[in-house]
Amino acid sequence: MNTIYTFLVYLASFILKLIAPFNSKLKLFVNGRKQVYEILQKSIPANKPLIWIHAASLGEFEQGLPILEKLKENHPQFAFMVTFFSPSGYEVKKNSKVADAICYLPLDTPKNVKKFISTSKPKLAIFIKYDVWPNYLRQLNKASIPVVLTSALFSEKQIYFKPYGQFMRKSLARFNKIFVQNEASQELLNSISITNSIVSGDTRFDRVSKIVSQDNYLDFMQAFTTKECCFVAGSTWPEDEAIIIPFINKEENLKTVIAPHNIKPTHIAELQKAINKKTVLFSELDKIDLQAAEVLILDTIGLLTKVYNYANIAYVGGGFKTGLHNTLEPAVFGIPVIIGPNYSDFAEAEELVKKGGILSISSANNFKTVMSNFLNSKAERKRIGKLNHEYIHNKKGATSIIIKEIESLV
Repeated sequence: MNTIYTFLVYLASFILKLIAPFNSKLKLFVNGRKQVYEILQKSIPANKPLIWIHAASLGEFEQGLPILEKLKENHPQFAFMVTFFSPSGYEVKKNSKVADAICYLPLDTPKNVKKFISTSKPKLAIFIKYDVWPNYLRQLNKASIPVVLTSALFSEKQIYFKPYGQFMRKSLARFNKIFVQNEASQELLNSISITNSIVSGDTRFDRVSKIVSQDNYLDFMQAFTTKECCFVAGSTWPEDEAIIIPFINKEENLKTVIAPHNIKPTHIAELQKAINKKTVLFSELDKIDLQAAEVLILDTIGLLTKVYNYANIAYVGGGFKTGLHNTLEPAVFGIPVIIGPNYSDFAEAEELVKKGGILSISSANNFKTVMSNFLNSKAERKRIGKLNHEYIHNKKGATSIIIKEIESLV
């Protein structure tokens, strides 16, 4: 089975190289991997042992960040490497100072794996949540390098729990320790005779809790929000915007920030055209009086977590078609959060919908009703926001559990 898997990886690599020139994201995916060994040679200190953390993309990086920061604090004698599979993670964090080396993960072929591990020489490997690469795990085991999986979340739909999933079950069993988010995941692992799991919770709760205590001041938001209620719609897609914009266009005494997922100029222009209120782009802040503006469009990345600090109500996009984005980032500020109808694969969203801190809507009329209720009652906003804040506070602590368990492997 490993031969078939490896052949498929080689085939995927060949196809990706063929089509990359015609797709900007795939071009980054392919060309970025050509720079891996140059980055490693320049960035990894020769006189320090290395800890390697791998994240599929940006969301998984945020889950791994509390672990990385704590390990750096506890073990200054180590160097640290972060790898990404996806351009959406690497391109955002490639210039970060959070690790000594940040690069793409070469594709999971035996040749790539041997070269990558022999070059980087990690003493410990930490994979975040979902990424399970059979050839990497095989080689790490062969080299007696401890490897752990953190913030893992399992469901019966995954290949590990299917009759044809023996190959991936064998790969999963190569982890020295698996830290799972909940007891249901541990029970699933036990059902396939993987008994080295520990219920630690999700490190994202530690991550977002830290965001609240950091400096979230933004001068443009101070000028924009004034006394009106501030509504922030984050990571929106066209399906979300079609629900939100009719209400924004009619509602008075509301300041709105829209942070679309797609910030390409063509989409930003379409968004501006659909809004009939005085609107300003972040890239053009110097051209308008912010206090007079009613809608602010963030045609940039990296500011949304701080912008949520100024929100009285938040909407998180992706719940209509593409996949729900991070609901914890606004929820941690103790405000009500609204999402679309599709959230069943997001445990925290499911739990907060049940608790009442997150409200799921399915239509423009539904959205109008929910928003009107919030705008008419500051007490109701405060009550629901408190549910979110308490939920996150009670979920903290995963990082401490994980660090305590892996200290023996360092």
